[in-house]
Amino acid sequence: MMSLLRSLRPEQWLKNGFVLAPLIFSGSLTDLDAVFRSLLAVAAFCAVASATYLVNDVLDREADRGHPVKRNRPIASGAVGVGPALGMAFILVIAGAGVAWFLGGWFPLVLGAYLMITLLYSTLLKQLVFVDVLVVALGFVLRVVGGAVAIEVPVSRWILLCAYLLALYLALGKRRSELVLLGEEADSHRVVLGHYTLPMVDQAISVVLGATVLAYTLYTVAPDTVAKVGSEGLMATVPVVLYGLFRYLYLLHRHELGGSPTKALLTDRPLLVCVVLWLGIATVVMRMG
Repeated sequence: MMSLLRSLRPEQWLKNGFVLAPLIFSGSLTDLDAVFRSLLAVAAFCAVASATYLVNDVLDREADRGHPVKRNRPIASGAVGVGPALGMAFILVIAGAGVAWFLGGWFPLVLGAYLMITLLYSTLLKQLVFVDVLVVALGFVLRVVGGAVAIEVPVSRWILLCAYLLALYLALGKRRSELVLLGEEADSHRVVLGHYTLPMVDQAISVVLGATVLAYTLYTVAPDTVAKVGSEGLMATVPVVLYGLFRYLYLLHRHELGGSPTKALLTDRPLLVCVVLWLGIATVVMRMG
């Protein structure tokens, strides 16, 4: 059971925090009903995401056995069989569908789209250079949209853009980490890695990093943002965001933590403090507005 639980990758559930973005930016943190519905939406995405992790690990079990890190995954190591893994995946999809049905509205459609895109990624799209990271980033946008439809609030196009660029930045960082870890054997573990080079990925990271900073800065001063918040106070969070992005870049190059952004967030204290500080400033600004 413990091996099966590890196969769900609970440490990756942190990614579903993107579902809470509409709750935070709409100023609905004091609305208990909105908080409850947002948490249910997070639970639904956690269930479906874990189901897709199980399917992905079943499909990749042979390749993972030759990977220096992934070979320790329960399915690749043989600690969890194919049958129990797929059975648990089915149960998790049913559970996620049940929560989606309870939330109603557009949420079931958004969750279903996330499930289909993630399964397409596991079976086909992850073999296509740059398409793989673009699709991963799209999954984070669907999380934000899901959080918005769950509490029935409009979602800013700036928030969607920022979420997409941030997720793309992290996905490219993960690809870089894989290239460094696997070296010349990268393409033998995953075909698409043979199409990437470190200079190419580094250049892409630089482009996306700049675009992310620009998009977030423009969001903080956009007329609709100022009207909703009541001031341009969110500009105070720009230096915090800059530090967080630079800190991840530092970890990626100096400590090789880019392979798992969630691990980096959970184990790197400055990065964790940065996230907490951003949340604190954003909350204070919105309440004062």
